[in-house]
Amino acid sequence: MKFTLSWLKEHLETEATLEEICERLTMIGLEVESVDDKAALKPFVIARVLTAEQHPDADKLRVLSVDTGDGQPLQVVCGAPNARAGLVGAFAKPGTYVPGIDTTIQVGKIRGVESFGMMCSERELQMSDEHSGIIDLPADAPVGTSFASYAGLDDPVIEINLTPNRPDCTSVYGIARDLAA
Repeated sequence: MKFTLSWLKEHLETEATLEEICERLTMIGLEVESVDDKAALKPFVIARVLTAEQHPDADKLRVLSVDTGDGQPLQVVCGAPNARAGLVGAFAKPGTYVPGIDTTIQVGKIRGVESFGMMCSERELQMSDEHSGIIDLPADAPVGTSFASYAGLDDPVIEINLTPNRPDCTSVYGIARDLAA
């Protein structure tokens, strides 16, 4: 059975950490199979494209100036068809691991133009199979803040193994009641 930490805390008044809750679940006989703490999405920030110029040596690439909220715009080479000035989306700085393409972003040159990061699609963040362009957020999305937090993707998912003798724990309410006891 899978449930999110926030869903559990709707039924359980506690200040316990994720690790403490998982340990306690195992102690009461509810074996924790896995925990997806969404750590892979924590480095991504919300960024705004300030300018989008045609790449001098490629028809399908654009050179973007991107505001990541730290005051210094970054130059990014992008091949997304929806890359345009004013677009707000998820940004990966150099050193960020992008799970959907199994790559760590590096500073590099793309057809002779330096690129200092990457604007990301939903597939690159493993949110869906959508890869037709950059994630397009509302214009009022807070630039420089965590994308995972903004999109509600930072809530850990806990998966437990239920045995047939524990029908009382086939609901989040039942699990919360058992933890509270």
